[in-house]
Amino acid sequence: MKTIASPSFRPLYDQIKILITQSLIAGEWRPGDAIPSEMELASRFQVSQGTVRKAIDALAGENILVRRQGKGTFVASHAQERTTTRFLRVAPDSAVTEYPASELLSVERARAPDETLRLLELRAGSTVYIIRRLLKYHGSPAILDEIHLPCALFKGLEEDALRNHKGSMYGFLESQYGVTMIRAEEHIKAVAADEFSAARLGVAPLTPLLRVDRVAFTYGDRPVEWRRGLCVTTECSYINEVS
Repeated sequence: MKTIASPSFRPLYDQIKILITQSLIAGEWRPGDAIPSEMELASRFQVSQGTVRKAIDALAGENILVRRQGKGTFVASHAQERTTTRFLRVAPDSAVTEYPASELLSVERARAPDETLRLLELRAGSTVYIIRRLLKYHGSPAILDEIHLPCALFKGLEEDALRNHKGSMYGFLESQYGVTMIRAEEHIKAVAADEFSAARLGVAPLTPLLRVDRVAFTYGDRPVEWRRGLCVTTECSYINEVS
């Protein structure tokens, strides 16, 4: 994991935020773990409790930490329901929040394409796992996913383990490899279905689809996943919150 630059010349709470994040990168606290109390962290970093509270508030606002009333502050985990659906932007038009059923199509190891090398900041010649899966709502295909993961970071990824996992993909990567996705950047574009995607999504070639390209980042703002989702939007919509 790459480290974060020195926190000097920043507001004090931001320096503490960086130091807490560096502890997360180092694996001092794992997803789902409780972090020390504000008082303990204030003593550790030799700052006021209010400064620590402001740093924790900022990390909670970024969904890196989660406050639980009367219990303390915990490292966010994709095993938690609110985090499981955090990156799920394409959902049925019904008001019910649900996670789609996943059908694994293939897992292969290949040399990373140039675009993947660039987006994931990999060295030339690096290899990636390419995962293809179909996400379904109520039994109907909704999203055809192609996911690229660096082999160096996810060593020994096996198709059987993925196939047997019942939760989200990010939950699997977190529990099996200790890699937590904390934010993502997406680019959205309207495209026409080619023969490959049309056959798997059960639509006619040239049917309009929504293409969602996503780069997901872990602690230290390190890009660790690139994926492309081709989405049927006849009964689904892309949902976003703007504040």
